[in-house]
Amino acid sequence: MNNYQQTILKLIYAGYTTNHIHKMLRYDSTLSFVAYRSEFSNFIYKSGLNYNNMLEMYTKYVSSDIDKILKAMHIRNIKLLFSDDENYPRLLKEIYDYPLVLFGIGDMSILNNEKKLAIVGSRKATTYSEQICNAIIPKLINTKIAIVSGMAMGADYFAHLKTIEHGGQTIGVAAFGLDYHYPNATKYINELMRKYHLVISEYYPTTKVQKWRFPERNRLISGLSQGVLVTEADERSGSLITIDLALEQNRNVYCCPGTIFQTLSKGGNNRIKEGAKLVQNAQDIIEDYCTFSEQKLIL
Repeated sequence: MNNYQQTILKLIYAGYTTNHIHKMLRYDSTLSFVAYRSEFSNFIYKSGLNYNNMLEMYTKYVSSDIDKILKAMHIRNIKLLFSDDENYPRLLKEIYDYPLVLFGIGDMSILNNEKKLAIVGSRKATTYSEQICNAIIPKLINTKIAIVSGMAMGADYFAHLKTIEHGGQTIGVAAFGLDYHYPNATKYINELMRKYHLVISEYYPTTKVQKWRFPERNRLISGLSQGVLVTEADERSGSLITIDLALEQNRNVYCCPGTIFQTLSKGGNNRIKEGAKLVQNAQDIIEDYCTFSEQKLIL
């Protein structure tokens, strides 16, 4: 671990957010100023951040011990992937305020898979979302596409579960530190993923569950992926935030059409009207991921 990475890890341990650290990097890309309290104070003033809060975290940063932090990661079986590492996901680094470090439990090599599809939808998803996952995920897996989602109930649960059942690779993106899991109803899937697949977070492991972090986390779900599929979503669904982020990140957006009599169809149907790609089968997605020769082998 180089000095830059040690500084990043200690800053996150001290409580600084990804956004804070990107502001520091825009101020000085080497982060060398962090070593000097007077220069750091100057940065706070120029950045317009809360002086007392920033200085309180700085005190924790100065007193932190990198060896103790690394030992804490080892005890938890948490692996680290920094944004300047060669294996850091290429697509993720393209997004605004990408994580400077990813904390992961499981098989970090899954991040190297260039073909990733995010599947999202309502936490109250019906059996229609399960049927969609049953129908398309096996064929997506055959093309070596890894499935990314947020480990929530509903569509996320179906996406992870069906990927596991059919022997594919899946990545769960947590909106909290890896010392925790939420909701408890998906704990079994979470444990399987930590053992055989991958769960990642941009937050220090002791970061507790807070609602405002879920929308923030969504940019990673879309950022990791070449495209995002919505199974079911009402007009105010959080999954539509992921779609908006995907569009900002220049990702492909897919929606499964639903009955006009179901509230959970409105979000997806509206996005199809606005230009999202209508998905009726796995091939509608695969054609954007694979070369013509690869598609012939699948068919």
